[in-house]
Parts: sequence; C-alpha cells; structure tokens
Amino acid sequence: MTSLWAAVLLGWVLTLGAAPPAAAQVRIKDIADVEGVRDNQLVGYGLVVGLNGTGDRLRSAPFTRQSLIGVLERLGVNTRDQETRLDTRNVAAVMVTANLPAFARPGSRIDVAVSTLGDATNITGGTLLVTPLLGADGEVYAVAQGAVATGAIAARGAAASVTRGVPTAGRIANGAVVEREVAFQFAQGERIRLALRNPDLTTARRIAAAINRQAGGGVAQATDPRTVSLLIGGRDPIAFLSEVEQLRVQPDQVARVVIEEASGTIVVGSQVRVSTVAIAQGNLTIRITETPQVSQPNALSGGQTVVVPRTGIEVDDQNERRMGILRGGVTLDELVRGLNSLGVGPRDLISILQTIKAAGALQAELEVR
Repeated sequence: MTSLWAAVLLGWVLTLGAAPPAAAQVRIKDIADVEGVRDNQLVGYGLVVGLNGTGDRLRSAPFTRQSLIGVLERLGVNTRDQETRLDTRNVAAVMVTANLPAFARPGSRIDVAVSTLGDATNITGGTLLVTPLLGADGEVYAVAQGAVATGAIAARGAAASVTRGVPTAGRIANGAVVEREVAFQFAQGERIRLALRNPDLTTARRIAAAINRQAGGGVAQATDPRTVSLLIGGRDPIAFLSEVEQLRVQPDQVARVVIEEASGTIVVGSQVRVSTVAIAQGNLTIRITETPQVSQPNALSGGQTVVVPRTGIEVDDQNERRMGILRGGVTLDELVRGLNSLGVGPRDLISILQTIKAAGALQAELEVR
C-alpha cells in the first residue's frame, strides 16, 4: 500500500460525481403530533404472589411484610399477633408502571410493567394482586392484576446457575383496566396546534405551506420551530386533521454526528459537510507474546527440569500511512465510506471525527454519548 489516502481521495472524487438521491417525503402524522394528545404515566405499588421460593425475604424486606399483613387484614385474616412467624418467600413487593394512552375510555385495557423492590430473585409465573395505578395528581386511573410474564430463564443448582434475561422485571399484557379517562376536546377553540417531534424552522414552514396549498392560504402558520398553528374555521376538526396528517413534506434536519463510544456506533446526518483539511492517522501497536519452553537436563546429570520464559516483542507504527488532503464540500458519509473501504475500524473513525471537529473543519454538531 504505497499511498493509503490516494485510494480514499479517488473514491471521494467518484462519489462526488454521482447524482444525489432524491429526498424522501414523509407524512405529517409521522413527524408531528396534535398538541395536548399524549400519554400519561401511571404508577402503583403491589404484591406478586405464587412464587416458587424466589420472593422477598420478609426479615430483610419490612415493606413486603407490612404489605402482606395489610392485604390479609383487608381479607379478614389477622396475622399481626403472629407477625414474627411470617417467613414465606413466595411474595415479592413490586412497582407497577403503565402509560395511559390518549382517549382511553373506562373499561379499556392497557399493558403494565412490573419490577421488584426487594431481594426477590425471580417473579416468573407469579400473580400480581389488585394494584391501583395513580397519576401525577394522585387520582386512581387504572387497576392492574394478572399473571406476570418475564420472558427470562433462570436455573440454579448446587454449584452453578444460569440466567438469561431479567427475571426480576416483567409485563402483563392488557393487565390493567382503565377506571378514569383524561378529558380532551378538539373543539375547545378556533385553533389546533401541531407539535413537531424534531423541532426545525424549515420543516415547520414546509408543513404550513403544504397545509395552505391543500386547504387554502392563511389556514396554517408556523409560530416557532416546534409548533404549527391551524385555523379550524368551522371545519370538522377530526376530518380536517385526518386530511392534514396524510399530506407529505420533506423534513429538514440539523447537520449532526452522533457517536456512542461504548459500542463504537457512529451515525452521520446527510447534511454534514467537511471543510478542506489534511488528515493523517496511525496507531502504535505493540504485541508481546509469551512462548515458555521446557528445559530438560541430560540423564544422570543431577539437574532439574525448569520452564524457561521466551518473550517476543513486535512494534508496528504503521508508518506506511501518509497524510491526505480532504477537499472542502465532501460529505462526511463519503468520508466514512472511504475509510471503511480501507479497513479503518470504528474506534479509529471516532478519533478521526473528533479531531476534525477540534480543527474546526467539521461543519456539524458532534454529539458524544
């Protein structure tokens, strides 16, 4: 490899000569929501029973003990006189969470998630007892009960154990019944506002323009990067929004590079550009190998058999790599493809991108997670 970067620059030139693909248009319903139409978080505290000796230790989990005594008292069983003798491991205290969808009516069912609080090791196969689910205002909006499914596998023997998944957290499909709805009226005023999921001025203006072309001028107005205001004007709000959400626009996006160092993942936006910059990248690699050998003395020599260490050291500074010039206007995704074709790993790519940003040649936001 006489010139590593020569191949990269040739690939960039060929790529720049190709016509860019047409930008895809998406429905408004996929990039915006009606303001006020949202989920509400619910939370509750309950007990899971029926466990096969994998529940909480009552001596180390006093909240489980008190909850169990309270449940039994409500069912007419008095155990406070025998509190110290309660020693079951078939009960686990859990937190129950759920999302209450918009327009959920009383009697409809929602999924719930169940997670242990104490030292229970497995809640697979347990049954959640009746658990009220509260909203942020302290009111009960749903009641959960049912068999818990974790999807995990846990097996334990005398000397070894195997666990796959998380056996201390599970779900109950359709496990809660909605008891109270969150009221919302579309026709509360003359206007309805659309909230963009990814705020952007250009996208908001394009949405307003598409709606005005369809319904007439002055109906839609972008008030900020996140909000597009719609004038109802005596229209049926449901029918009007149904037509609006099917309109297609081309969303714009901020030039951004997202790097997740833990997994070596790099995501590059299509709007990213790189200014003219010279790049050289190389690593100093030191390999140390141990090959111990056995030294055997001659017969009747009185010597001892010993292991003699043999160490091999190799140093690779990758000096065949050369500095290359990256011309302005080259997109970052083309840079990444060129480096990938030469076998540059994700870790090296991350270092290169961070260095280009530090040099001021990366015209994009660099987000490192």
